[in-house]
Amino acid sequence: MLDESLLDTPEALSEADRRGLLRGAAEAGARVRTAARHAAEAGITELKPDGRPRAILIAGPGAAASCVADLLGTLAGAGCPVIRLTPTGVAPAAGALRWELPGWAGPVDLLLVTTPDGSEPGLSLLVEQAYRRGSTVVAVAPADSPLTEAVDGAHGLFVSMATAPYEHDEPAAASAPGVLWALLTPLLALLDRTGLIAAPPEALQKVADRLDEIAERCGPAIATYSNPAKTLAAELADTLPVIWTEGPAVGPAGRRFAAALAELAGRPALAAELPEALAAHSVLLSGALAAGANPDDFFRDRVEDAPVMHARVVLLRDRPATGLSAAHAARELALSHDTAISELEPEDGGDLETLAELIAITDFAAVYLALASGA
Repeated sequence: MLDESLLDTPEALSEADRRGLLRGAAEAGARVRTAARHAAEAGITELKPDGRPRAILIAGPGAAASCVADLLGTLAGAGCPVIRLTPTGVAPAAGALRWELPGWAGPVDLLLVTTPDGSEPGLSLLVEQAYRRGSTVVAVAPADSPLTEAVDGAHGLFVSMATAPYEHDEPAAASAPGVLWALLTPLLALLDRTGLIAAPPEALQKVADRLDEIAERCGPAIATYSNPAKTLAAELADTLPVIWTEGPAVGPAGRRFAAALAELAGRPALAAELPEALAAHSVLLSGALAAGANPDDFFRDRVEDAPVMHARVVLLRDRPATGLSAAHAARELALSHDTAISELEPEDGGDLETLAELIAITDFAAVYLALASGA
């Protein structure tokens, strides 16, 4: 059950936020600026690459590496394949994960390692393997972590992750707000130097500014009725979020939201891109999760009886819906099955800014849902 009264009680939210999630969400813009400075200090802005890599391989644990790979792959488009390396087993250290390079990886490929921890022995072994293959290695991780020595030994480039003082004692969760931008920002600066992604310093500054704006709009002191993140969290209470995205660059934001709901709030969610989502989820919306699936639910005792879970569509767009767009068809499908729908549309801006806005609002929403439901 969601305690909606808690959403409009900043003191109670602060007391419930033992993991510092709201602070992390509010600091996302500052994290981008710090990460950009760390990238410059590491020499990324002065790099003069000979050309684009044949392929970009990304390795790291959990949702953070997955989202980084997803975002970079979407932004790079057809310019270069971006492949996430998933763990293939267990490393020599007890319980540690192991990563392996594909057999074709070699000197013309680029390995990016992203981790909010840096103590994973499997990643150090992967860096050594890349060095033997002749692949270039760039890593973003906390300073003075064991990964630093492995990257130095492989003659790679290490960028210190932008961390907050309260994260030094214990690594942050991979989906925690702020972690994504700390890992992603230096890699955006790197791929800007290769010509794969347009992310010059002024573009990263605009991203930081947009994140600051969202932090003001979605902060704990802003009432639910004028706070898009709190409103979305309240709408998703006791529902199965079905996240649909429209626009070539918005897919990663939807998948990020689903991952954050699972890791931060313990809530399952489905994510798919339009127009394919219309076929993929049409049966789901007409089945047992449809709002009108159980006629007896109308007579349920709202106090004594447990709530019945229904699907709720969350539509994320990168532009206004016009004419017979996929978003229009999505609304028609949802409403024809009595399924409620929430919509988010960012302000005008470049791909990085619109992505930042959607990710920031949904990050705040996942945090509020986690805190108000006691996750």
